[in-house]
Amino acid sequence: MPKILITGAAGFIGSHLCDRFIDEGFDVIGMDNLLTGSLDNIAHLFGHEHFEFYHHDVTKFVHTPGKLDYILHFASPASPIDYLKMPIQTLKVGSLGTHNLLGLAKEKRARLLIASTSEVYGDPLIHPQPEGYWGNVNPIGPRGVYDEAKRFMEAITMAYHTYHGVETRIVRIFNTYGPRMRTDDGRVLPAFISQAMRGEGLTVFGDGGQTRSFCYVDDLINGIFELLHSEYHLPVNLGNPDEITIMDFANEVLDLVGNPDAKIIHKELPIDDPKRRKPDISRAKKILNWSPKIDRAKGLALTLPYFKQKILS
Repeated sequence: MPKILITGAAGFIGSHLCDRFIDEGFDVIGMDNLLTGSLDNIAHLFGHEHFEFYHHDVTKFVHTPGKLDYILHFASPASPIDYLKMPIQTLKVGSLGTHNLLGLAKEKRARLLIASTSEVYGDPLIHPQPEGYWGNVNPIGPRGVYDEAKRFMEAITMAYHTYHGVETRIVRIFNTYGPRMRTDDGRVLPAFISQAMRGEGLTVFGDGGQTRSFCYVDDLINGIFELLHSEYHLPVNLGNPDEITIMDFANEVLDLVGNPDAKIIHKELPIDDPKRRKPDISRAKKILNWSPKIDRAKGLALTLPYFKQKILS
């Protein structure tokens, strides 16, 4: 059986990747330091004959015994509330952690896929954002610790690919949602749903005219699986190009949750908050024959029971 190491395995996306690769017949090694991940996300896998878990920080030396065919590097704080609270750890996992895993991939002759992000585009001046756009990032702003960690991650990955011949893949992930998100991680979708269920004010920053596009996690996992097995080494955007303003999205959530006590409140727009976010997925369509299949209405319906169980039980 092929063997794969998944870092950030106890996180939102990482745990779904563990499920998918076990289902596809892989031996899966999950690795996480549990800084933002939760063992609850992978508790159902403990005892599975094709899963093992290492509680380890990838910014330290990484070793796994025996053969290793693939590595997925998904370890990192991923929401502003986390990386603003843990700026040094965020920079280290993107730099030292990626360096360690590239070294492991070189040693094992394994293929490494790194989880980059739409945040490499910063507050974009081009819309929608294609992979060829170099971005508009403030390296010393409050979001710079995450944006620049991911940009460095891409740079060192390309260097190992070019100089050492390591097989590498780069995915740039746009807003993704679904079960196993932390209810308190600060990103807009879990924040809105949690606030609406509790009858609190949905926090809309600025006038709510900024846009996002939301991809259901199953669609993202399908794209990652296809990219890992492709022969394409340059960055690929994965996300849902169905763009919506934050104000319209807040009203969608209010209608979905149906709590009459929940209202919308406005707060000041954070520094360097992107005004528009929408992926150009032409490359994914061409290279991977991939596009999202689950629209926002269906995805939210699939996600809501998880939040109800977490918040109301």
